[in-house]
Amino acid sequence: MAIINPYGKDIIKVETELAGRKLTLEVNRVGFRTSASVLVTYGETVVLGTAMVSRSSISGMDYFPLSIDYEEKFYASGKISGSRFIKREGRPSDEAILIGRLIDRPIRPLFPKGYRQEVQTVATVLSMDPSFRPDMVAMIAASAALTLTGAPFDGPVAGLRIAQVNGEFKAFASPQEREASDLDLVVAGTQGGITMVEAGANEVSEELVAEALAWAYEAYQPAIALQQELAQKVGVVELEYELILPNADIQAAVDSWVEGKLGEDLRLPYPERNELIATLKQQFHDAMAQQLGDDYAALRGEYEEAFTMALHKDARKGIVEHQLRPDGRKLDEIRPLSSEVGILPRVHGSSIFTRGVTQGMNIVTLAPLSYSQMVDSMEQDDFERRYMHHYNAPGYTVGEVRRLSGPGRREIGHGYLAERAVLPVLPDVEDFPYAIRSVTEIMSQNGSTSMAATCSSVLALMDAGVPLKAPVSGIAMGLMMDGDTPYVLSDIADAEDFAGDMDFKVTGTANGITAIQMDMKVHGLPVDILRQALVTAKPGRAFILGHMLETLAQPREKLSPYAPRIEKIKINPDKIGAVIGKGGETINKITSETGAQIDIKDDGLITIAAVDTIAIEKAMAWIKGLTEEPEVGTVYEGKVVSIKDFGAFINIMPGIDGMVHISELSHDRVEKVTDVLTEGQIVKAKLIGIDDRGRLSLSLKDV
Repeated sequence: MAIINPYGKDIIKVETELAGRKLTLEVNRVGFRTSASVLVTYGETVVLGTAMVSRSSISGMDYFPLSIDYEEKFYASGKISGSRFIKREGRPSDEAILIGRLIDRPIRPLFPKGYRQEVQTVATVLSMDPSFRPDMVAMIAASAALTLTGAPFDGPVAGLRIAQVNGEFKAFASPQEREASDLDLVVAGTQGGITMVEAGANEVSEELVAEALAWAYEAYQPAIALQQELAQKVGVVELEYELILPNADIQAAVDSWVEGKLGEDLRLPYPERNELIATLKQQFHDAMAQQLGDDYAALRGEYEEAFTMALHKDARKGIVEHQLRPDGRKLDEIRPLSSEVGILPRVHGSSIFTRGVTQGMNIVTLAPLSYSQMVDSMEQDDFERRYMHHYNAPGYTVGEVRRLSGPGRREIGHGYLAERAVLPVLPDVEDFPYAIRSVTEIMSQNGSTSMAATCSSVLALMDAGVPLKAPVSGIAMGLMMDGDTPYVLSDIADAEDFAGDMDFKVTGTANGITAIQMDMKVHGLPVDILRQALVTAKPGRAFILGHMLETLAQPREKLSPYAPRIEKIKINPDKIGAVIGKGGETINKITSETGAQIDIKDDGLITIAAVDTIAIEKAMAWIKGLTEEPEVGTVYEGKVVSIKDFGAFINIMPGIDGMVHISELSHDRVEKVTDVLTEGQIVKAKLIGIDDRGRLSLSLKDV
């Protein structure tokens, strides 16, 4: 029986082809009481997008109260959470938060400034085809729902995740294809241009990224057209709204007061510029309070916003008319750089990276692989994260009093960007069998702290002796559009970020890009402008990397004396049981008697960790004795376990005996085996052969 809509509305369905699969949007089937809800089906992936819009603006709010969430449901992939204690979905995982941010970033700039009605969008994965990630289907679902609400959303938007497979770009690539690809790129935008880019890459060129942007922009257009078709069939009714903007008379009064006080007088390096603005702002508020008297308290917020708008206009004017930035720098000039390593004596690696007023301290901790983070994911089986980057930025870093709390979406996002920047250059686990935790403690903020986190983490990793394949640097770029003319800024600070039209971060080595994050504040930009920003960032990255290498040219040859020493051995997986023993008896005995920590992987990789190398050597010898495979040509010391007329059996390894024939006992003729050997005797014997049944032949005369 078909679903009956309680409001008497017919189910409306539209379909199109997107990247080789059918994309379907359906309304009026579920979510009857939402402002709008859309059921999106792509292959066997189904995502519900819902949107709620409040009826009126929230008074006194100085920001747009938009929340966009992405909900993982383990049932969508036929799984029950692998957590032993918690089976119900609770706090969103870091991955879900990152996807929520990914959906939020191309949507948020498409609402008008001053819009203060509360908007909530939720994308819930109901069914998941494991052959591709559902995140871009969720983005389409969220956008489609918002489009149908009638709110002033200048969409719709759509996005694609791009990999490079056999030299060709491909959307909705499989996990295996994404793993093998040198590029994992998300591109989102509107019909008119690109509004968001995020990428992880294995040292790829700027030109390759630009080609992928152009390919993705064309490829996601069918999803835009389908949302527009759905909106037309539904007959969307535009909602009434009121924008809360600075009163024109207030803005004029503020512009008049600041006239002659901005411009050249504010072209000062940070932090002098910030201090001067703080003083100027206080003088402004004092003057307005004196002029307006008791009425000013209720209007202070509007005057504050108008003052900020005047600062933004002044920043843009200096760049467009004089190619001078708020702190007096040229468009491609980097703020002063300084850095140190080895600043904390007891940690395994540490650094401070300072760029202008922005400063990040990074601390690296090394541990055995068993300290890797177990990740319980809807999309795949439980897996381990061996490298973890965490980012912290308390209120004092921006000169504010703020309660300490757990990491927010911004902290998780910045930490992930810095983590992604370094992942391609980490040594393989077989070469460096450590779990690595990198923590960036932001000490001061004035723009692009995620790039300070990247640079400081690379320096701390090298200080810790992590043998990176190549050092990575990062830079934050900005953009201001004057009509069709773009002005690209290198190493943006807060003033340019707030007043600008794009925030663009790129990291990489001397050989190529490792991560990208682009956020447009305008309603879409063409690929050519984004290509120009990519190319302009390259010399800035190189300049910052050169400074870093002056501080520390290469990873230290030795680890900190406080870091654990780890050795590895690869054994036959069939021998794992011999190392563990019945009920863990053997491995517990090894760890208790040697003091070493032992981790065993299913593929037979065993890592042995201890601060004391003698403990590692004892444990290694013990494990070799339990697992070593007999090797022809090797001389073993063993015990004679039995004597026969034709020869004797000698135990050369735990559980492994070989037979020495009477003819192999001596170069001289031997009449009886007992003339040469006795049971229990310790002898040296050479392994001279292993037959097709695994039987070992030994020789005493060849020793």
